[in-house]
Amino acid sequence: MISRDIVITNTSGLHARPATFFIQKANSYQSRVWVEKDDRKVNAKSLLGVLSLGIAKGMTVTLVADGEDENLAIAGLTELIDSGFSEIG
Repeated sequence: MISRDIVITNTSGLHARPATFFIQKANSYQSRVWVEKDDRKVNAKSLLGVLSLGIAKGMTVTLVADGEDENLAIAGLTELIDSGFSEIG
């Protein structure tokens, strides 16, 4: 199991469209993946779970992955967040 703290930098945070791309990316990995904010931990593969955290620009969240491709999962999700979700225009 590995984890990484990351700051959300895109304007809309993890709401609506960016959250959809985030969970699609999380679902591309076999590992179990979670997002932690404050005292809450949700399944990163669940749109409702991710949206329920209310993650806005400037917030720090922790990504946690556990499984066969955990390193790839954390790296891929970190890259997506760091890009500001640029691939969604």
